[in-house]
Amino acid sequence: MVDPNQTSLQLDEGSVFSTPEQTGQQSEETEVVKHPAKKRKRTRNETISKDLPVEEVVIDHKDKQCEHGHELTAVGTHFVREELCMVPAKFFVKRYFERTYKCTDCEKTDCEKTDCEKIDGVSHFYHGNTPKGLLAHSLVSPSLLAEILLQKYSMGTPLYRQIQQLKRGGLLVTETTIANWVIKAAKLLEPLYDLMKDHLLSQRFLQGDETPYQVLQEPGRTASQRSYIWVARSISQNNQPVVMYAYANTRSGKFAQSMYSGFTGVLQRDGYAGYNLLGALVTRVGCWAHVRRKFFADADKDKSHFQETEGLRLINEMFMLEREWKNSSASERYLMRQSKLKLVIDQFWTWCDQTESLPKCLLGKALTYAQGQRAALNRVLDYGEINLSNNASERNMKSLIIGRKNWLFSTSTDDAIWMTILETAKANGLDPRRYIQTLLENIPQLPEFAKAEELEAYLPWNLGQSELQSASA
Repeated sequence: MVDPNQTSLQLDEGSVFSTPEQTGQQSEETEVVKHPAKKRKRTRNETISKDLPVEEVVIDHKDKQCEHGHELTAVGTHFVREELCMVPAKFFVKRYFERTYKCTDCEKTDCEKTDCEKIDGVSHFYHGNTPKGLLAHSLVSPSLLAEILLQKYSMGTPLYRQIQQLKRGGLLVTETTIANWVIKAAKLLEPLYDLMKDHLLSQRFLQGDETPYQVLQEPGRTASQRSYIWVARSISQNNQPVVMYAYANTRSGKFAQSMYSGFTGVLQRDGYAGYNLLGALVTRVGCWAHVRRKFFADADKDKSHFQETEGLRLINEMFMLEREWKNSSASERYLMRQSKLKLVIDQFWTWCDQTESLPKCLLGKALTYAQGQRAALNRVLDYGEINLSNNASERNMKSLIIGRKNWLFSTSTDDAIWMTILETAKANGLDPRRYIQTLLENIPQLPEFAKAEELEAYLPWNLGQSELQSASA
């Protein structure tokens, strides 16, 4: 029997995303549709982005005379067809020269200018002011490194595979060279990363998550030792969202204390006990999707017969209710939760209190997890700003997990900086490649120890798409 509640996406075993993520949307239908409606095909206008450049090709008539020898007169064109074309990546060398000038008057011994500082007979030369290169004594340009970073962190293309692509384009560079570019440029943008973190921790509502991560060549640790990447992000309603990644060689709650140091607000996270060390200034809200996942595992333990418990049905109902006021304001969502959602949550806890199960079976584990998170889960009723689930931060982990499988291992803890910058750009609706290139072009021109006010201009919400246009040239 096919369960209509089970998602069809198949992911590798071991991924935190291998368990179907249920939000209630999948549970809306109560009957299996035998003849689903055929999916509507995209129209041509939906397939082709309006931002794509258009090249028009006009095919002329070969003969300019009719069969009687009279000259033909052009009366217009008619459309025949269109096609999508691609130009492979093209590499070229850009060489900078500074034009040099001199004052031929000042070099004369009889110059009558009283403020002339020349020494008789010595010419004064003037040069153009070339912008600083991205990295000292390096061939890498902002456009090249931006593409490498996008391929690695957004597309999951490892450096060794990019090396092969670069060789086909005429660039003979080693993986070590490119890795050094990535590491040194991350160090250059670390002050901007710190500024993004400060903005994030000043917000009232956050979501958090963490996932295992392995790092090669880390001092004092073997490659087989497990490390972690933590993510903290703004809620979806925030108009200046930040998605921050941080590397740690531990999952200890002490790192959570360090990462969220200075934050006083509401944090939505899973049931990991390490977050309990954050103290009384941080209000911890639970994630109902994590609870649902455990009850779903119990219902799906017999693959041939899906058995939905009353608890799972009630959680599905919660998510269905949330869909009704998904686009409402925070204050409206708060009122709807108090009047409607609270009733369903109360029913769920009544069912949990009355249900008995062996603690080591799947249902028993689900009940234990839910009861352990009871107070935190109930707090979703107190804040209309917070979603019912923490899925947004898990989606941010998904890019990292997909990339991690392609890279096998990371070679640098600087991955957290690049992931933060790229995902924050996306969260603010910016083209991540253009944003990265803009940063790599402009940050090196700032003073070595740039002040926060100087870096503020390069936060994504202070840079519109128009400011990024030059980076795409």
